[in-house]
Amino acid sequence: MAPALQRRALAGTPHGWPAHVHPVLQRVYAARGVLCPADAEHRLARLLPPQTLGGLERALDLLETAIAADRAILIAGDFDADGATGCAVAVRGLRMLGARRVGYVVPNRFEHGYGLSPALVASLDPAPHLLITVDNGIGSGAGVEAARARGIQVIVTDHHLPGERLPAADAIVDPNLPGDPFPSKALAGVGVMFYVLLALRARLRARGAWGAREEPDLAALLDLVALGTVADLVPLDFNNRVLVEAGLRRIRAGRACAGIAALAEASGRSAATLTAADLGYALGPRINAAGRLEDMSLGVECLLTDDAGRARELAALLSGINDERRGLQAAMVEEAEAMVARAADSDAVGVALFDPGWHAGVVGLVASKLKERLHRPVVAFAPAGEGGGELRGSARSIAGFHIRDALAEIDARHPGLLGRFGGHAMAAGLSLRAADFARFAAAFDAVARERIGAELLSPVLHTDGGLAPGEFELALAQQLRVAGPWGQAFPEPLFDDVFECVGWRTMGERHLRLDLRDPRDGRTLQAVHFGGHDGQPPPTLLRAAYELGIDDWQGRTRLRLSLRHRQSA
Repeated sequence: MAPALQRRALAGTPHGWPAHVHPVLQRVYAARGVLCPADAEHRLARLLPPQTLGGLERALDLLETAIAADRAILIAGDFDADGATGCAVAVRGLRMLGARRVGYVVPNRFEHGYGLSPALVASLDPAPHLLITVDNGIGSGAGVEAARARGIQVIVTDHHLPGERLPAADAIVDPNLPGDPFPSKALAGVGVMFYVLLALRARLRARGAWGAREEPDLAALLDLVALGTVADLVPLDFNNRVLVEAGLRRIRAGRACAGIAALAEASGRSAATLTAADLGYALGPRINAAGRLEDMSLGVECLLTDDAGRARELAALLSGINDERRGLQAAMVEEAEAMVARAADSDAVGVALFDPGWHAGVVGLVASKLKERLHRPVVAFAPAGEGGGELRGSARSIAGFHIRDALAEIDARHPGLLGRFGGHAMAAGLSLRAADFARFAAAFDAVARERIGAELLSPVLHTDGGLAPGEFELALAQQLRVAGPWGQAFPEPLFDDVFECVGWRTMGERHLRLDLRDPRDGRTLQAVHFGGHDGQPPPTLLRAAYELGIDDWQGRTRLRLSLRHRQSA
């Protein structure tokens, strides 16, 4: 569905910017609520203090005791990039703070299911004294009970929205608990774990734990925090931008951990110029692929090793798995589009799709692609195991429709229909009996119809307006590249203008390279439109929404527009 182009309004008048900050960047910032230099100063000194996080004191008591008594601590991660980076941050950070017996476990998607499940707890041999969840656990009541029945103390650290009942853990740290006073609700799971470590270091500092020794520098973990935060698509509010920018600075300065350096190399990115987009579109998917198709322990090991050679081996292995994931995803998306085409007479607002041959690790990507193309909330399902009796689904939503709340509404209206479910406003996961798929599809569509107004079903692409002829310059593109970090809820600058297409050719089967002339001054600009070839020539006169990008292929550096959308002018 073609979007309508709509220019963003400024939140106020930019003021106080030094002369070297380009007026276009000032305008871009103002459209995102950043009106003065102080609002863009992403210094670590401006990071929110951890003391207001609820549940911290009890969690710190347990951690301090476990470290002092040299008890076994086990980190229970998750099978996505947020969970993997959070697991690595927990293991590295606790070792830095004096814990000597720290290990980790990551559930197998097909053997244990999601999060801290009873099956995962039963597999722990030997059982640890203390178990800490990262990026999961808030919906794992049965798993927490199973752990405590084995005499294991449990700290839940999570960022997902809780259900009606909280797990009976020994401590819970989650900024999204009702009434939690922490000002930012946008922390990723890795961010929550990093905050726990900051608070633990402060507690140990007050105890005089370091003596004359130098205090551990937890900033060494920020490259991992940045990767997990961006990859999990949490909103980049000011606090998250501070975390991500600090992590990017470490990477660009050559101080990344061996695994992140190897992942950047394997993806063809230069660490010296790495951006948040590179974390989200190049490094993150390589980590995620392990959890989708293989064993997320491969991703965690890549992030934990300090051996550069071993990191390269693991990064190459992860890249191969990611290539396999791409092929599988392409086939599944094609099948999903065919399903939608066959149901062309359907007017479903909430779309549910299932194929018995689909892979449960890839359905989230299928839901995401279909959501973009249909501009409808989509839930894609695959068999949860070989028996086929249970389905595992992944949901993606559109702006204005809170997908996790929608699932809660379905659960309330149809008790027993859903198994486990949880997530955020824009993404969620759930389980379901295969025999109940049709019932769920009808219930999901009914809730979507009630909650989604017609205006939300028409996609809108927001832009930062046009550029003057003299503003198409490499220096501005370079300033925009590092001015973010750009990401979820703080989008990369996107402009729109009318051009004459004076030349074009295909790249591969789906991409276009274009020569665009600015009719105002006659200057010809190079452009690319990835995925933009539909088999037809581009219109001679077109309106394009584009990013002011940089082409640095083979060491050359030049301006290049990257088109996100084009239409006849």
